[in-house]
Amino acid sequence: MNSIQNLNRAADNIRILAASAVEKAKSGHPGGAMGGADFINVLYSEFLEYDPQNPKWEGRDRLFLDPGHMSPMLYSVLACAGKFTMEELAQFRQWDSPTPGHPEVDIMRGVENTSGPLGQGHTFAVGAAIAAKFLKARFGELMSQTIYAFISDGGIQEEISQGAGRIAGHLGLNNLVMFYDSNDIQLSTETNAVTSENVAQKYLAWGWKVVEINGNDAIEIRTALKEAKAEAKRPTLIIGKTIMGKGAVKADGTSFERQCATHGMPLSEGGASYAESIKNLGGNPENPFVLFEETKELYAKRAEELKKIAAEKQAAKAAWAKANPELAEKLEFFFSGKTKMNWDAVVQKPGQATRAASATVLAELAKQVENMVVASADLSNSDKTDGFLKNTKAFTKDDFSGAFLQAGVAELTMACLCIGMSLHGGVIPACATFFVFSDYMKPAVRMAALMEQPVKFIWTHDAFRVGEDGPTHEPVEQEAQIRLMEKLKNHKGHNSMLVLRPADVEECTVAWKMAMENTSTPTGLILSRQNIVDLPAATNRKAEAEQAQKGGYVVECDGNPDVILVASGSEVATLYEGAALLRAEGVKIRLVSVPSEGLFRSQSAEYQESVLPKGSKIFGLTAGLPVNLLGLVGANGKIWGLESFGFSAPYKVLDEKLGFTGKNVYEQVKAML
Repeated sequence: MNSIQNLNRAADNIRILAASAVEKAKSGHPGGAMGGADFINVLYSEFLEYDPQNPKWEGRDRLFLDPGHMSPMLYSVLACAGKFTMEELAQFRQWDSPTPGHPEVDIMRGVENTSGPLGQGHTFAVGAAIAAKFLKARFGELMSQTIYAFISDGGIQEEISQGAGRIAGHLGLNNLVMFYDSNDIQLSTETNAVTSENVAQKYLAWGWKVVEINGNDAIEIRTALKEAKAEAKRPTLIIGKTIMGKGAVKADGTSFERQCATHGMPLSEGGASYAESIKNLGGNPENPFVLFEETKELYAKRAEELKKIAAEKQAAKAAWAKANPELAEKLEFFFSGKTKMNWDAVVQKPGQATRAASATVLAELAKQVENMVVASADLSNSDKTDGFLKNTKAFTKDDFSGAFLQAGVAELTMACLCIGMSLHGGVIPACATFFVFSDYMKPAVRMAALMEQPVKFIWTHDAFRVGEDGPTHEPVEQEAQIRLMEKLKNHKGHNSMLVLRPADVEECTVAWKMAMENTSTPTGLILSRQNIVDLPAATNRKAEAEQAQKGGYVVECDGNPDVILVASGSEVATLYEGAALLRAEGVKIRLVSVPSEGLFRSQSAEYQESVLPKGSKIFGLTAGLPVNLLGLVGANGKIWGLESFGFSAPYKVLDEKLGFTGKNVYEQVKAML
């Protein structure tokens, strides 16, 4: 067992490194990092199990940091563990540095998640714990790891914490241990100015084990972690009362701890003396980026322990694989991110809503893709994820042999849980709700895109044709918002998200195929509530719909067309209806379906020109804002879209009143020509 003197000395070392990184950058948050150093030090030096030689070992413990502003603490403890150099700590928040202001997922460096928006990080941890339970139900003790989360006062206050806490307790995630760094200080005030809730009682009510300790006492931290590891039925919340800015002093040596100023600015700018604080912690302000001998000894000892732990685990895995070769092959395949799917098995019923077509696909995915997990925000019978559920069962406490998560009415929480499953690995997550409620999910969708996580977001009831439910349920501006993600590039220079709005049942199958094959970004599937007439086919509609894999394609064309009609989703069928009226008067038509403008624009210039030649007269129809089609229609064309929130009435009445009919397409195109 490590001596308390060495543990305390190493914790002070972490405080020095964290405060110094912020001081050098002249930007950052030192106070929380200094207060949380004791817990993070005990966790990494005595409890967290991982393989230093194989950072991607699937059975490793994982730490999910929620308060990303406490990144100096994470980088500093990872530097103690050999993942970052002193020079890299000194480059905190600088251009092209591996130590950005808020951590960005980097498994090789020991950073399990990107964090910044408070509340999301620890919800990722809940998702990872669910994934671990799912995998343990299939592979046994190989997946018996512990998922740790570190949360702050801000994360506790963010509404998403309510959903994360409820679900973790309801599912009895005893493989989840969360440390709540309770220092009573936040950015602009003390916490008692904004909340008086009893956090312990709240988590107890959700079914958690709660342990309250002095979060700056290494012995109490160690004891609490041992208790949490031994818990067999519940997730554990360790409430650690910590000191914001622990060790910070003024120029005269008097304490500057517990000051709000240490939360969000360098010590020297907030009223403390940086130099005196570093001296108070046992460091040299002239040369702060060093590891103490005690720290080196502590982490060298832990490195040897980890080598032994990893060797034992790998030996156990090898013996298991020898005895269970098929399961071993399956485990490796699950973590490859790949899928095996016989798409010919999907047989669509013509003329259905694309949400119903999605249910047909999901039914086959449930049978064929064994590591897929689907979630719904209390809408499975309406978003049609029940197509998946009919071939599996929902997770329950003590039984994760199924593959469906009933998330309840909690869209943002559900999205983050799925991101956490994806971050854990071995699981392909999808989640569903009505498209209008994607508004609740936007912060998580953005994080999925930023972290390049291939979560499948299923959004049904895609337009004003929700009808009688009225404007509260009718998405209008949502498509424009989501499609902006198609235009934003990720770190690899690719579109940060794939957004697909299929035009009929066969395009829906192709859209799902594209979603399952997309392993580098999230995918959004935008699906109709109402039935859609299938698009025409020269020979075989199912085969022709495969062209959707280029993002946009010609459905049909009359030689050298007088006008091009372009849309996505159910509006393509409305255009076809209008095209019949125009053809009756000798107008030559080209009908184009563009389920994904972002993907279409990534095709060769030659292909784009073959579909939408420059200088063509183009008419676009969208059930959302006209801007949805602006990049496709251009200056020579015309767009018919919505410029209001919608109305309450049967959808066929709305089609007529709002001009989404073949007749209006005919009239608008005639006027344009």
